[in-house]
Amino acid sequence: MIEIVEVTRRRDLDDFICFPFALYADDPYYVPPLVREAKKQFSDGNPFFFHAEVRYFLAKKKGKIQGRIVSIVNHAHNEFHHERTGFFGFFDSIDDREVAGALIGSVCEDLRKKEMDTVRGPMNFSTNEECGMLIDGFDSSPMLMTPYNPPYYVPLLESCGLKKAKDLYAYIYDVLEKPPDKIIRVAAIAERSGITFRQVDMKHFGREMMIFKEVYNSAWEKNWGFVPLTDAETAFLAENLKPVVVPDLTLIAEKNGDPVGFLGLLPDFNFVLKRMKGKMNPLSLVKALYYSKKIPNVRLLLLGIKADHRNRGVEALLFREGFKGVRKGGYKRVEFSWILEDNIPTQRLVEMIGGRLNKTYRIYEKPLT
Repeated sequence: MIEIVEVTRRRDLDDFICFPFALYADDPYYVPPLVREAKKQFSDGNPFFFHAEVRYFLAKKKGKIQGRIVSIVNHAHNEFHHERTGFFGFFDSIDDREVAGALIGSVCEDLRKKEMDTVRGPMNFSTNEECGMLIDGFDSSPMLMTPYNPPYYVPLLESCGLKKAKDLYAYIYDVLEKPPDKIIRVAAIAERSGITFRQVDMKHFGREMMIFKEVYNSAWEKNWGFVPLTDAETAFLAENLKPVVVPDLTLIAEKNGDPVGFLGLLPDFNFVLKRMKGKMNPLSLVKALYYSKKIPNVRLLLLGIKADHRNRGVEALLFREGFKGVRKGGYKRVEFSWILEDNIPTQRLVEMIGGRLNKTYRIYEKPLT
Protein backbone atom coordinates (compact mmCIF):
# COMPACT_ATOMS: atom_id res chain seq x y z
CA MET A 1 0.00 0.00 0.00
CA ILE A 2 3.04 2.31 0.19
CA GLU A 3 4.08 4.09 -3.00
CA ILE A 4 7.65 5.39 -3.21
CA VAL A 5 8.02 8.31 -5.61
CA GLU A 6 11.36 9.77 -6.66
CA VAL A 7 11.51 13.55 -6.65
CA THR A 8 12.24 14.69 -10.19
CA ARG A 9 10.13 17.83 -10.56
CA ARG A 10 10.33 21.19 -8.83
CA ARG A 11 6.81 20.76 -7.45
CA ASP A 12 7.82 17.43 -5.91
CA LEU A 13 10.88 19.08 -4.33
CA ASP A 14 8.61 21.72 -2.83
CA ASP A 15 6.51 18.90 -1.35
CA PHE A 16 9.69 17.24 -0.07
CA ILE A 17 10.85 20.44 1.66
CA CYS A 18 7.45 21.31 3.13
CA PHE A 19 6.40 17.86 4.37
CA PRO A 20 7.95 18.33 7.87
CA PHE A 21 5.94 21.54 8.34
CA ALA A 22 2.74 19.50 8.32
CA LEU A 23 4.23 16.53 10.19
CA TYR A 24 5.46 18.71 13.08
CA ALA A 25 2.59 21.21 13.03
CA ASP A 26 1.62 20.44 16.62
CA ASP A 27 5.13 19.82 17.99
CA PRO A 28 6.16 22.70 20.30
CA TYR A 29 9.88 21.93 19.91
CA TYR A 30 10.17 21.78 16.12
CA VAL A 31 12.05 24.63 14.43
CA PRO A 32 11.08 25.04 10.76
CA PRO A 33 13.90 26.06 8.41
CA LEU A 34 13.51 28.98 6.08
CA VAL A 35 12.05 27.51 2.89
CA ARG A 36 14.30 29.76 0.82
CA GLU A 37 17.41 28.43 2.55
CA ALA A 38 16.21 24.83 2.24
CA LYS A 39 15.80 25.27 -1.50
CA LYS A 40 19.33 26.65 -1.65
CA GLN A 41 20.63 23.59 0.21
CA PHE A 42 18.99 21.26 -2.33
CA SER A 43 20.00 23.33 -5.36
CA ASP A 44 22.72 22.50 -7.88
CA GLY A 45 24.71 25.37 -6.39
CA ASN A 46 25.46 23.35 -3.25
CA PRO A 47 29.09 22.22 -3.72
CA PHE A 48 28.41 19.01 -1.78
CA PHE A 49 26.91 17.70 -5.01
CA PHE A 50 30.25 18.16 -6.79
CA HIS A 51 31.44 14.95 -5.10
CA ALA A 52 28.19 13.18 -4.27
CA GLU A 53 25.23 11.41 -5.87
CA VAL A 54 21.88 12.15 -4.26
CA ARG A 55 18.33 10.93 -4.87
CA TYR A 56 15.20 12.13 -3.08
CA PHE A 57 12.18 9.95 -2.31
CA LEU A 58 8.67 10.55 -1.00
CA ALA A 59 6.45 7.88 0.54
CA LYS A 60 2.76 8.08 -0.26
CA LYS A 61 -0.09 6.16 1.34
CA LYS A 62 -3.53 6.44 -0.26
CA GLY A 63 -2.13 9.27 -2.36
CA LYS A 64 -1.01 11.35 0.64
CA ILE A 65 2.62 12.09 1.44
CA GLN A 66 3.56 10.32 4.66
CA GLY A 67 7.37 10.36 4.63
CA ARG A 68 10.56 11.43 2.90
CA ILE A 69 14.20 10.35 2.67
CA VAL A 70 17.41 11.00 0.71
CA SER A 71 19.87 8.43 -0.65
CA ILE A 72 23.47 9.66 -0.65
CA VAL A 73 26.73 8.37 -2.08
CA ASN A 74 29.43 10.71 -0.78
CA HIS A 75 32.47 9.89 -2.90
CA ALA A 76 34.66 12.21 -0.81
CA HIS A 77 33.84 10.17 2.31
CA ASN A 78 34.52 6.84 0.63
CA GLU A 79 37.80 8.01 -0.89
CA PHE A 80 39.00 9.42 2.44
CA HIS A 81 38.00 6.39 4.53
CA HIS A 82 38.52 3.71 1.87
CA GLU A 83 34.95 2.51 2.29
CA ARG A 84 31.91 1.69 0.18
CA THR A 85 29.40 3.30 2.52
CA GLY A 86 26.17 4.91 1.39
CA PHE A 87 24.07 7.22 3.52
CA PHE A 88 20.50 8.21 4.16
CA GLY A 89 19.36 11.60 5.35
CA PHE A 90 16.43 13.99 5.73
CA PHE A 91 14.35 11.13 7.09
CA ASP A 92 10.88 12.10 8.22
CA SER A 93 7.90 9.82 8.63
CA ILE A 94 4.56 9.39 10.30
CA ASP A 95 4.55 6.80 13.08
CA ASP A 96 4.10 3.88 10.71
CA ARG A 97 6.61 1.02 10.36
CA GLU A 98 5.43 0.23 6.83
CA VAL A 99 6.19 3.78 5.71
CA ALA A 100 9.57 3.83 7.45
CA GLY A 101 10.44 0.40 6.06
CA ALA A 102 9.55 1.46 2.53
CA LEU A 103 11.67 4.59 2.81
CA ILE A 104 14.74 2.82 4.21
CA GLY A 105 14.20 -0.01 1.73
CA SER A 106 14.22 2.42 -1.20
CA VAL A 107 17.57 3.83 -0.08
CA CYS A 108 19.07 0.37 0.49
CA GLU A 109 17.98 -0.74 -2.98
CA ASP A 110 19.49 2.38 -4.56
CA LEU A 111 22.78 1.97 -2.67
CA ARG A 112 23.09 -1.73 -3.56
CA LYS A 113 22.78 -0.81 -7.23
CA LYS A 114 25.66 1.61 -6.69
CA GLU A 115 27.73 -1.20 -5.12
CA MET A 116 27.75 0.17 -1.58
CA ASP A 117 28.16 -2.44 1.18
CA THR A 118 26.84 -0.40 4.14
CA VAL A 119 24.10 2.15 4.75
CA ARG A 120 24.62 4.75 7.49
CA GLY A 121 22.71 7.76 8.74
CA PRO A 122 20.96 10.02 9.15
CA MET A 123 23.27 12.55 7.49
CA ASN A 124 21.97 15.85 6.17
CA PHE A 125 24.20 15.60 4.03
CA SER A 126 27.41 14.71 5.93
CA THR A 127 29.09 15.07 9.32
CA ASN A 128 29.94 18.62 8.27
CA GLU A 129 26.23 19.42 8.53
CA GLU A 130 23.30 18.21 10.61
CA CYS A 131 23.65 14.54 11.44
CA GLY A 132 22.30 11.97 13.84
CA MET A 133 18.92 10.95 15.22
CA LEU A 134 17.87 12.45 18.55
CA ILE A 135 17.48 9.56 21.02
CA ASP A 136 17.57 11.44 24.32
CA GLY A 137 16.64 15.01 25.27
CA PHE A 138 13.29 15.52 23.58
CA ASP A 139 12.08 18.21 25.97
CA SER A 140 13.57 21.27 24.27
CA SER A 141 14.04 22.75 20.83
CA PRO A 142 17.26 22.02 18.96
CA MET A 143 19.97 24.64 18.72
CA LEU A 144 21.21 26.03 15.44
CA MET A 145 22.33 23.39 12.92
CA THR A 146 21.38 20.43 15.12
CA PRO A 147 18.62 17.89 14.30
CA TYR A 148 15.32 17.28 15.98
CA ASN A 149 12.82 14.43 15.76
CA PRO A 150 10.08 12.90 17.93
CA PRO A 151 10.82 9.84 20.12
CA TYR A 152 8.97 7.41 17.86
CA TYR A 153 11.67 7.71 15.18
CA VAL A 154 13.96 5.53 17.28
CA PRO A 155 11.83 2.34 17.16
CA LEU A 156 10.97 3.09 13.53
CA LEU A 157 14.60 2.97 12.44
CA GLU A 158 15.43 0.02 14.66
CA SER A 159 12.50 -1.90 13.18
CA CYS A 160 14.26 -1.51 9.82
CA GLY A 161 17.27 -3.47 11.09
CA LEU A 162 19.46 -0.42 11.72
CA LYS A 163 21.91 -0.65 14.62
CA LYS A 164 23.96 1.90 16.50
CA ALA A 165 27.15 2.98 14.78
CA LYS A 166 28.10 5.94 16.97
CA ASP A 167 26.54 8.30 19.51
CA LEU A 168 27.12 12.05 19.54
CA TYR A 169 26.72 14.09 22.71
CA ALA A 170 25.50 17.62 23.35
CA TYR A 171 26.47 19.24 26.65
CA ILE A 172 24.81 22.31 28.16
CA TYR A 173 26.56 24.89 30.31
CA ASP A 174 24.83 27.54 32.42
CA VAL A 175 26.92 30.70 32.15
CA LEU A 176 28.43 31.78 35.49
CA GLU A 177 30.17 34.98 36.58
CA LYS A 178 33.58 33.69 35.52
CA PRO A 179 35.16 30.54 34.07
CA PRO A 180 36.85 28.03 36.42
CA ASP A 181 40.16 29.15 37.92
CA LYS A 182 41.96 26.28 36.20
CA ILE A 183 40.93 27.62 32.78
CA ILE A 184 42.30 31.04 33.69
CA ARG A 185 45.61 29.58 34.96
CA VAL A 186 46.18 27.33 31.94
CA ALA A 187 45.23 30.14 29.51
CA ALA A 188 47.91 32.32 31.09
CA ILE A 189 50.49 29.57 30.54
CA ALA A 190 49.55 29.46 26.84
CA GLU A 191 49.99 33.23 26.54
CA ARG A 192 53.43 33.06 28.14
CA SER A 193 54.44 30.45 25.58
CA GLY A 194 53.64 32.87 22.76
CA ILE A 195 50.06 31.88 21.86
CA THR A 196 47.96 34.89 20.86
CA PHE A 197 44.33 35.23 19.82
CA ARG A 198 42.22 37.54 17.73
CA GLN A 199 38.65 37.92 16.55
CA VAL A 200 37.71 37.08 12.98
CA ASP A 201 37.95 40.00 10.59
CA MET A 202 34.43 40.39 9.19
CA LYS A 203 35.72 42.62 6.37
CA HIS A 204 37.70 39.66 5.08
CA PHE A 205 35.35 36.90 6.19
CA GLY A 206 35.96 34.68 3.17
CA ARG A 207 39.70 34.67 3.89
CA GLU A 208 39.07 33.97 7.57
CA MET A 209 36.89 31.00 6.68
CA MET A 210 39.77 29.52 4.71
CA ILE A 211 41.81 29.71 7.93
CA PHE A 212 38.93 27.93 9.63
CA LYS A 213 39.08 25.24 6.91
CA GLU A 214 42.82 24.81 7.43
CA VAL A 215 42.43 24.33 11.20
CA TYR A 216 39.31 22.18 10.87
CA ASN A 217 40.79 19.79 8.33
CA SER A 218 43.97 19.46 10.38
CA ALA A 219 42.35 19.16 13.83
CA TRP A 220 39.54 16.78 12.91
CA GLU A 221 41.18 14.53 10.30
CA LYS A 222 41.38 11.51 12.62
CA ASN A 223 37.82 11.85 13.93
CA TRP A 224 35.25 9.18 13.15
CA GLY A 225 33.18 10.12 10.10
CA PHE A 226 35.30 13.17 9.23
CA VAL A 227 35.30 14.38 5.63
CA PRO A 228 37.63 17.26 4.65
CA LEU A 229 35.94 20.48 3.67
CA THR A 230 36.73 21.73 0.17
CA ASP A 231 37.32 25.37 -0.73
CA ALA A 232 33.92 25.48 -2.46
CA GLU A 233 32.12 24.00 0.54
CA THR A 234 33.89 26.42 2.88
CA ALA A 235 32.83 29.38 0.73
CA PHE A 236 29.23 28.06 0.67
CA LEU A 237 29.30 27.65 4.45
CA ALA A 238 30.75 31.14 4.88
CA GLU A 239 27.92 32.64 2.85
CA ASN A 240 25.34 30.92 5.06
CA LEU A 241 27.03 31.64 8.39
CA LYS A 242 28.16 35.24 7.94
CA PRO A 243 24.78 36.79 8.89
CA VAL A 244 24.85 35.07 12.32
CA VAL A 245 28.57 35.27 13.16
CA VAL A 246 29.52 37.51 16.10
CA PRO A 247 33.22 38.54 16.16
CA ASP A 248 33.36 38.43 19.98
CA LEU A 249 32.42 34.74 19.77
CA THR A 250 34.57 33.69 16.81
CA LEU A 251 38.28 33.53 17.61
CA ILE A 252 41.53 32.40 16.00
CA ALA A 253 44.55 31.32 18.06
CA GLU A 254 47.97 31.94 16.53
CA LYS A 255 51.63 31.19 17.19
CA ASN A 256 54.06 33.55 15.48
CA GLY A 257 51.24 34.64 13.17
CA ASP A 258 50.31 31.11 12.07
CA PRO A 259 46.83 29.78 12.93
CA VAL A 260 46.84 26.91 15.43
CA GLY A 261 43.28 26.93 16.77
CA PHE A 262 39.78 28.13 16.02
CA LEU A 263 36.76 28.67 18.26
CA GLY A 264 33.33 29.24 16.77
CA LEU A 265 30.40 30.11 19.02
CA LEU A 266 27.17 30.96 17.21
CA PRO A 267 24.07 32.60 18.67
CA ASP A 268 21.21 30.11 18.61
CA PHE A 269 19.36 31.61 15.67
CA ASN A 270 16.81 28.81 15.94
CA PHE A 271 15.24 31.05 18.59
CA VAL A 272 14.44 33.42 15.72
CA LEU A 273 13.63 30.82 13.07
CA LYS A 274 11.00 29.25 15.30
CA ARG A 275 9.06 32.51 15.16
CA MET A 276 9.52 33.05 11.42
CA LYS A 277 7.78 29.73 10.62
CA GLY A 278 9.83 29.18 7.48
CA LYS A 279 8.69 32.38 5.81
CA MET A 280 10.53 35.40 4.45
CA ASN A 281 8.04 38.26 4.30
CA PRO A 282 7.77 41.73 5.88
CA LEU A 283 6.13 40.41 9.06
CA SER A 284 8.64 37.58 9.57
CA LEU A 285 11.54 39.97 8.95
CA VAL A 286 10.20 42.30 11.64
CA LYS A 287 10.04 39.31 13.98
CA ALA A 288 13.60 38.37 13.03
CA LEU A 289 14.91 41.85 13.85
CA TYR A 290 13.09 41.86 17.18
CA TYR A 291 13.93 38.35 18.38
CA SER A 292 17.53 38.36 17.14
CA LYS A 293 18.27 40.79 19.98
CA LYS A 294 16.76 38.41 22.54
CA ILE A 295 18.57 35.15 21.69
CA PRO A 296 19.34 33.56 25.08
CA ASN A 297 21.77 30.79 24.09
CA VAL A 298 24.83 30.10 21.96
CA ARG A 299 26.18 26.91 20.45
CA LEU A 300 29.85 26.01 20.43
CA LEU A 301 29.93 24.73 16.89
CA LEU A 302 33.67 24.24 16.67
CA LEU A 303 36.71 24.08 18.88
CA GLY A 304 39.63 22.85 16.82
CA ILE A 305 43.31 22.79 17.76
CA LYS A 306 46.03 21.54 15.43
CA ALA A 307 47.55 18.30 16.70
CA ASP A 308 51.01 19.72 17.43
CA HIS A 309 49.54 22.42 19.68
CA ARG A 310 47.16 20.35 21.79
CA ASN A 311 47.59 20.11 25.56
CA ARG A 312 49.46 23.41 25.57
CA GLY A 313 46.67 25.59 26.89
CA VAL A 314 45.32 26.78 23.53
CA GLU A 315 41.89 25.35 24.34
CA ALA A 316 41.84 27.15 27.70
CA LEU A 317 42.86 30.45 26.11
CA LEU A 318 40.08 30.24 23.54
CA PHE A 319 37.57 29.19 26.20
CA ARG A 320 38.57 32.12 28.40
CA GLU A 321 38.19 34.69 25.65
CA GLY A 322 35.06 33.10 24.22
CA PHE A 323 33.56 33.21 27.72
CA LYS A 324 34.13 36.97 27.75
CA GLY A 325 32.16 37.27 24.52
CA VAL A 326 29.35 35.15 25.92
CA ARG A 327 29.13 37.32 29.03
CA LYS A 328 29.29 40.51 26.98
CA GLY A 329 26.41 39.31 24.82
CA GLY A 330 24.29 38.49 27.85
CA TYR A 331 23.80 34.86 26.84
CA LYS A 332 22.53 32.45 29.47
CA ARG A 333 23.59 29.02 28.23
CA VAL A 334 26.16 27.44 25.94
CA GLU A 335 25.65 24.13 24.15
CA PHE A 336 28.79 22.17 23.31
CA SER A 337 27.80 20.01 20.37
CA TRP A 338 28.48 17.65 19.12
CA ILE A 339 31.12 15.50 20.86
CA LEU A 340 31.83 11.90 19.91
CA GLU A 341 30.91 9.37 22.60
CA ASP A 342 34.51 8.09 22.71
CA ASN A 343 36.14 11.55 22.78
CA ILE A 344 36.71 11.30 26.52
CA PRO A 345 39.31 14.13 26.83
CA THR A 346 36.90 16.71 25.36
CA GLN A 347 34.04 15.42 27.50
CA ARG A 348 36.16 15.76 30.64
CA LEU A 349 37.20 19.28 29.63
CA VAL A 350 33.57 20.33 29.15
CA GLU A 351 32.57 18.71 32.46
CA MET A 352 35.42 20.50 34.22
CA ILE A 353 34.04 23.80 32.93
CA GLY A 354 30.61 22.87 34.29
CA GLY A 355 28.87 21.34 31.29
CA ARG A 356 26.39 18.50 31.71
CA LEU A 357 25.11 15.98 29.19
CA ASN A 358 21.88 17.28 27.67
CA LYS A 359 21.11 15.46 24.42
CA THR A 360 22.28 12.35 22.60
CA TYR A 361 22.20 11.80 18.84
CA ARG A 362 22.73 8.43 17.22
CA ILE A 363 24.16 7.45 13.85
CA TYR A 364 22.75 4.14 12.65
CA GLU A 365 24.01 1.67 10.10
CA LYS A 366 23.47 -1.81 8.69
CA PRO A 367 25.20 -3.99 6.10
CA LEU A 368 23.80 -4.17 2.58
CA THR A 369 25.41 -7.47 1.65
